[in-house]
Amino acid sequence: MLAACIAISFYSSAFSQDQNYEIFALKFGERTHKIHVSEAAVGATGNDSLNVCFMFWVLKGNGKTILVDAGFSDDMEINPRFIRWTSPVAMLEKIQIKPGDITDIIVTHPHWDHIGGIDLFPDAMVWMQKKDYEYFTGAAWQKDGNANGFNEADVVKIVKRNISRKLTLTDGDGIEIFPGIKVFTGSKHTYESQYVLVNAGAEKVIIASDNAWFYYNLIHFLPIPVTHDAKAYSKNLKRMKAMVTNYEMVIPGHDPLVFTKFPSVAADVVKISK
Repeated sequence: MLAACIAISFYSSAFSQDQNYEIFALKFGERTHKIHVSEAAVGATGNDSLNVCFMFWVLKGNGKTILVDAGFSDDMEINPRFIRWTSPVAMLEKIQIKPGDITDIIVTHPHWDHIGGIDLFPDAMVWMQKKDYEYFTGAAWQKDGNANGFNEADVVKIVKRNISRKLTLTDGDGIEIFPGIKVFTGSKHTYESQYVLVNAGAEKVIIASDNAWFYYNLIHFLPIPVTHDAKAYSKNLKRMKAMVTNYEMVIPGHDPLVFTKFPSVAADVVKISK
């Protein structure tokens, strides 16, 4: 049954300070044309344009190799004329990681470019917010639902993952799902998107994913046009920025500047550290 997955509903206020992770960002794709800044930040003025890239993240530590999001595979929901991309599996090979090494995948939200690649890692446990899962597999496809950015094939993938007992549903804000890793909700990019706070030793890092598309959103506290609640989105931009000592340690989901701000370890791979 679909309800057979494990739901975590506890709230952990203490953060495991002694559990640290190495964090890597991997750029596996990019759009072939820029977008106007107003397409990324509602209320932005001026004539600036932005490059758009696609990335996912690796957390290594404490016996775990965890992906935050999984990219996409060949059944992506986009016109291929507008995107250049490499398989996430090929990107992981650059840092000597094989698909079978991935123990867990934290899905920040179920848009096609973040959830579509889960089948590339069939042994991994997938972690997703319960309300996001329920909306994605149910109400989004009803008459008054919002399936923008959702791929029908990905619905089948995540339901099958649930049936095979390879899905864990988290339920709430500020939950420590692994020692040193917490997930937070409230941005409402999708129905209940989540972002990830990671203890990286001297620094704490937030993998914002699409809860902040660009550093521009973080700097100006401007929401993106794709959200269920623009005010909640802006509020959580401020919240994320307040959680870290340096706003650059909030890692946005589509900003190629990430790959200029941090040390390179391979082509299109950086280690999130200062």
